[in-house]
Amino acid sequence: MRRVSLIPVLVLTLVWSALAVDTARADRRVAFVVGNGAYKNVAQLPNPPVDAAAMAVTLRNVGFDVVEGTNLNREQMTEKLLEFGRRSQGADVALFYYAGHGIAISGTNYLLPIDADIKSEMDAKLGAAINVDVTLDQTLGDAKVKLVFLDACRDNPFAAKIRSSASTRSVSVQAGLAEMKSGEGTLIAFATGPGQTALDGEAGTNSPFTRALIAHITQPGLEIQQAMTQVRAQVNEETAKGQLPWGHTNLIGAVYLNPGAGGAPAASAAPITVAAIPPANDVELEFWRSVKDSNRSEELKAYLTNYPNGQFRSLALARVASLENGPSTTTRNLTTGIDPATFTEQGTEVTEDQIGLDKGLRRDVQRRLTGLGFDTRPSGRFDEPTRAVLKRWQAARGYPPSGYLTRLQHKALLTEIVPAASTSSASDDERPARRVQRSGGGGGGYHRGGGPDAGAAFIGGMMGGMLGGAFRR
Repeated sequence: MRRVSLIPVLVLTLVWSALAVDTARADRRVAFVVGNGAYKNVAQLPNPPVDAAAMAVTLRNVGFDVVEGTNLNREQMTEKLLEFGRRSQGADVALFYYAGHGIAISGTNYLLPIDADIKSEMDAKLGAAINVDVTLDQTLGDAKVKLVFLDACRDNPFAAKIRSSASTRSVSVQAGLAEMKSGEGTLIAFATGPGQTALDGEAGTNSPFTRALIAHITQPGLEIQQAMTQVRAQVNEETAKGQLPWGHTNLIGAVYLNPGAGGAPAASAAPITVAAIPPANDVELEFWRSVKDSNRSEELKAYLTNYPNGQFRSLALARVASLENGPSTTTRNLTTGIDPATFTEQGTEVTEDQIGLDKGLRRDVQRRLTGLGFDTRPSGRFDEPTRAVLKRWQAARGYPPSGYLTRLQHKALLTEIVPAASTSSASDDERPARRVQRSGGGGGGYHRGGGPDAGAAFIGGMMGGMLGGAFRR
């Protein structure tokens, strides 16, 4: 029986992949993704940082260059907007996503940094808040396709102060956001209708609007306006008709954020045609690589939402189960009873030095973070990877994510219940990678070398061996 060589097929595949990558690079996509929740002067919102993290992952995996931030003050938001404005100049697709407090005063919409303290309409006009119209005009101006998603339709937390300061003239302060009209080549979508308020969802999860966006806007082969119809239907159903997203569109062509196998253009705004991104299988693989080691279940759920029957579905489900049925179920409500100052004090080198953590105490912090599902190596040194883990833990708890501890944050960390893990006489630096038993049934979690991710590594190794064998023939 004649053996058919796989080499020509593999070579053609590799050439096609290279061409697909070059094509994808020609399609410039830039996104601004910010979620503000750790407000200093009004009620905090637990979900916007979670929403922003999940949205950033979703967009990166369909080719967006993402300018991302969470819990930003006025100065930080300005810096991110300037960066986004620079990157989005001449972009094929520019996308603006914001989750957090937003207010409408006299028909003008504003987004609130975490340090906002609005006592009058003048405060908002003079820069204590971010004017939406001006911001979109300055940052999205010359992009070919402009997509705006505002998950900010909540009650105005400064309404009473603004009304009381406006005794000499009429100032309209409404719930939610005011209606906006989109310019040419633009789609604007609100979490709910003008003047109405949207639901946040269960604390620590995605809001109904953001969850629906993640589920639909990057579906392979689904045009963006069709996707928004599905978003509205999902939110309407999930909220028992209590919330219906609203939008205004002035797109003059079809826009596909993930064209899929059908080969439809990624976006078009006649006479512009934007090149397609790689096929869905390649996108799925990159998506999985970006979230497979995550300690945040919402990022893994974003993969499952986009690829409900994906190649790594079982691994993603197992990882989610280990996170949610393990320590996260015992720590979900840990912020109850914590000193309120914990949520506002920004950690710095100075605040951390004041705790007096020696190498042993730093190891204890690292072990505790690992036991809570925020894996880090207990070296006794707070290096860059440890700082990144500390930021994730702080963001998950609603603390300012600086990567440096305060006394109150350290105290709060010590109160968290860590599942019992096996110990040995070996030092942490010498101890081999081991399985950490999660509490609360359901599959258990794995630390470092074991567990579900090892299965992905095995599959990757097996595929590599098959391809290598084919080339050797």
